[in-house]
Amino acid sequence: MVADGPALPEPRGPLSAAVLEALRTGATVRCSVAGADPYGEDLQLALYCCYELHYRGFAGVADDREWDPGVLRCRGELERVFLAALRDDVTAGTDVAAEIDALLVEPVDGRGVSHHLRDGGRLWQLREYVAHRSLYHLKEADPQAFVIARLDGPAKAALVSIEHDEYGAGDPQRMHSHLFAEMMRALNLDPTYGRYLDSASAPALAEVNFMSLCGLHRSLRGALLGQFAAVELTSSPGSARLVLGMQRMGLADAAADFYAEHIEADAVHEQLVRRGVIWPLLAVEPELASDIVFGIRASGYLGDRFGRWLLDRWSEDRPSLRTALPDAPIRSGLSERHEP
Repeated sequence: MVADGPALPEPRGPLSAAVLEALRTGATVRCSVAGADPYGEDLQLALYCCYELHYRGFAGVADDREWDPGVLRCRGELERVFLAALRDDVTAGTDVAAEIDALLVEPVDGRGVSHHLRDGGRLWQLREYVAHRSLYHLKEADPQAFVIARLDGPAKAALVSIEHDEYGAGDPQRMHSHLFAEMMRALNLDPTYGRYLDSASAPALAEVNFMSLCGLHRSLRGALLGQFAAVELTSSPGSARLVLGMQRMGLADAAADFYAEHIEADAVHEQLVRRGVIWPLLAVEPELASDIVFGIRASGYLGDRFGRWLLDRWSEDRPSLRTALPDAPIRSGLSERHEP
């Protein structure tokens, strides 16, 4: 039984209600995915809660629910809906070299979240972004660690080298998850694991769920490496913009340490992912090319959805979290509420 894990969140519909009630009471999970929105709040929260049993679990939920047949059956149904939607919405391909080359070239007119936060974003928007991202970064590299046992030879060795850096190269104070928690403290956010699950939007949940989906299925190991490549090959410029944004906002250098670390680390990891992981893997398993491309494109698709969600809300001066932070604006007539 997990004693100090995160609390179970509130349900957002019938699917998440069924999963959460079963986890809370120990009953068998019974859920129907008919008509469910694959990217919606309800399905994504239900899926996230099923996956979280493979990470830290939840307070009051027995450890053995991780492998409960009913939970796994329900999770499988949720996964099929989510994965089918992604395969419909993401164009297939097999040219990994071209895909990676495209990742290495930033759009000249790029206007993503990091651009906004660098150029004119406000502190409450940065804090919202970090709260959303805490769902992944407080367990950074854990979803990708699942794939280690599914690899062999040079690809495994190179991936372990990257993961070693992600986990602080032996220094727990330099673990990326720890650096993120320290940044949260500097931004007056609660760094407790799972603290913002109840507040996080469906697009933020979907990004993390895709990593877990691919990590927990051997058949999707190529897709997970594609997702990992997409992140490692593109994060350095975005991290640099976020550091500049924090400096513009007048935040202390310590607040930006997490993103400053990623400017250099991910520039190195970009080389390792391409030359040490992807190409050696394709040399022995060329049939994984389409999965790698799918992982890259699905990661980009979900990242773009999350970015649009944030920028659309912020353009209307509306919070993007379901429960707004104390310094975020609340417009009359909207359903958002402030944290106490």
